[in-house]
Amino acid sequence: MGCRLVVICLLSLVPGLIAGAFGLVPAGAAGKSFRLSAPQSLVASGFMKHLLPRFSLKTQVRIELVGEDAAADARFVAGGTGRAVFSGLDQTWTFEILDADNAHLARFEAWITGKVGRNTISAYRPGGKALFSAAAARQQAPEAVVLSGDAVEGEKLSVLHCGRCHMVNEATRMSTIGSSPSFAVMRAFSDWQYRFEAFFALNPHPSFTMIDGVTEPFDITRPPPMVPLELTLEELEAILAYVSRIPPADLGAPIQYQ
Repeated sequence: MGCRLVVICLLSLVPGLIAGAFGLVPAGAAGKSFRLSAPQSLVASGFMKHLLPRFSLKTQVRIELVGEDAAADARFVAGGTGRAVFSGLDQTWTFEILDADNAHLARFEAWITGKVGRNTISAYRPGGKALFSAAAARQQAPEAVVLSGDAVEGEKLSVLHCGRCHMVNEATRMSTIGSSPSFAVMRAFSDWQYRFEAFFALNPHPSFTMIDGVTEPFDITRPPPMVPLELTLEELEAILAYVSRIPPADLGAPIQYQ
């Protein structure tokens, strides 16, 4: 009788185990997510596919994009009463929080109005033309420079994947491409965080880089021109943690024009 009871209990757990293994657990169970509504005109522009994955990449917070009439936790509205976040399509777009209990919404608002989010908005240039611009920035406290993550593992991954082109540390000084800026030089750029977080979308990286769960697989008819660089979100987070701890190179004072 005891063995039979154990078997019955185990069988009752199977559906839950299968659901978890294949990602069938309800979205609410994951905790780190929210529903965002946006008008069809904004979705059709392709801007949402550019913007939202970059926030998820940084925070691991999943955003479910829904239509403007669907139930949502927050929304983008043209000329609404929320906080203005960007302009485009002849409109000023605001971000309105509908569920005040969802802490991820405030985090998203802080990101999209901060330096990294503003740079992400400006970087959307289909066909080389900027379609959206960030709203005027509010005065904010300086953003934290040191990012969380396994910096030790991040240095190893940086040497392995980036050291073939960039000087990551002293050990890679003689094995890189001279025309590629070093990590220390890029760390001195004002937009260094954006550059590293979105490197896979900045040339020449898209032709040989794949981020698991973020970028599309390579076209089998157009293979990468070099050995592919494949990373998971966790590995990229570790690299960002390492980069945030690199002392910026001294690039000297800006050139003075008269």
